[in-house]
Amino acid sequence: MADSIRIDRRGFLRTVGAAGTVAAAGGLAAACSPGLQSPSGGGGGDVIKIGYVSPETGPLAPFGEADQFVINAMNAHFKQNPIKVGDRPFPVEILKRDSQSDANRAADVAGDLILNNGVHLMLVSSTPDTSNPVSDQCEANGLPCVATVTPWQPWFFGRGGQPDTKFEWTYNFFWGLEDVEKVYGDMWDQVGTNKIAGALWPNDPDGLAWGDPATGFAPEQAKRGYTILDPGTYPNGTQDFSSQIARFRDGAAEILLGVPIPPDFTTFWRQASQQGYHPKIATIGKALLFPSSVEALGPIGVNLGTEVWWSPSHPFQSSLTGQSAKALADAYTQETKKQWTQPIGFAHALFEVAVAAFGAVSSIDDRAGIAAAIAGMKLNTVVGPLDWTSGPVPNVAKTPLVGGQWRPGTATPFDLVIVSNTQHPDIPVGGAVEPLPAPAPPA
Repeated sequence: MADSIRIDRRGFLRTVGAAGTVAAAGGLAAACSPGLQSPSGGGGGDVIKIGYVSPETGPLAPFGEADQFVINAMNAHFKQNPIKVGDRPFPVEILKRDSQSDANRAADVAGDLILNNGVHLMLVSSTPDTSNPVSDQCEANGLPCVATVTPWQPWFFGRGGQPDTKFEWTYNFFWGLEDVEKVYGDMWDQVGTNKIAGALWPNDPDGLAWGDPATGFAPEQAKRGYTILDPGTYPNGTQDFSSQIARFRDGAAEILLGVPIPPDFTTFWRQASQQGYHPKIATIGKALLFPSSVEALGPIGVNLGTEVWWSPSHPFQSSLTGQSAKALADAYTQETKKQWTQPIGFAHALFEVAVAAFGAVSSIDDRAGIAAAIAGMKLNTVVGPLDWTSGPVPNVAKTPLVGGQWRPGTATPFDLVIVSNTQHPDIPVGGAVEPLPAPAPPA
């Protein structure tokens, strides 16, 4: 599969546009590509400065909801366990910035962290709208950067990456389109449908990647006998989805597919219910990852499906704190009184990678060494094993993906139940795929 991805994704940029154990320190330094040198300057001083950019506000705010919890936990951890670089322990300062769900803002705050705050390493999370511009700033300024919660194709190809080359400073860990295609296809196979799927593709890097007619969902799902009904992209923030709903309803699309931002799916799904569009199964990326998004829908949220990248039942633990996925999720609920949410694990894992990278160098200002450490890193984390040496393309480490559906909860309004683990049977299921409830008869 990896070899076919290397070839098939070559044309992606033309569509999107340019929008655990760690190896020994000596081996990691040797992994540095020829000619890679640390730029002059840098943080210096007696404190490790780590930049962290994610969306705290705006339409992507649910992605960043748990970040402050993780940062608070990391501040407490580093107070008791300073990062050791060479033979010397260093205190850590985490500089958090809000991208406000805006790519230009993300680039601006990243530039400020690099040029005016002297960070030694950048961490960035949550969709290409934030991860890509921050990564681009770091690549341009020669600063090591680790991104996550961004599928690797929009991050790599969307920034001009090529399968036979690599970025010098920027790295990503997450799953890819090939993974979500398999997860959704497996879920569709378990519900009797006419195999016609209506697609909600926003005009953003995710929507353009997922909807690419050559490299997105359509050709892969055609191999399973499915047809994608594509009405074209729409702008984020759309308030009227009547044309898409009519197309899906008239085209008898018994499957709903898409990757909208949370508020847009809430608008679409309410209008679909009102206008008589009732698919048998829905698998929606991005918008349905969070409890708050489903709670906003009420009863019409039952059995909506989405990808699951992390949950309390994932059988992994932190290389920093030793916490299991369940212990980390429970700590979040105890601290915030909120239901667990998928980005918790990945925000935590960013700091696992950061600590491992600093532990492989002898100076906090060794940017080239930190970048080389990430490039050669193999690390078991709370989101699973990460391995930057095995592709599928340079600068990318893959994480596991399963599928879930939202069911009425007991202690909470909805629980995300894992229902598809074909690709990763080590992650246990909690139920079987169920069709969406039939619409209530008119009063």
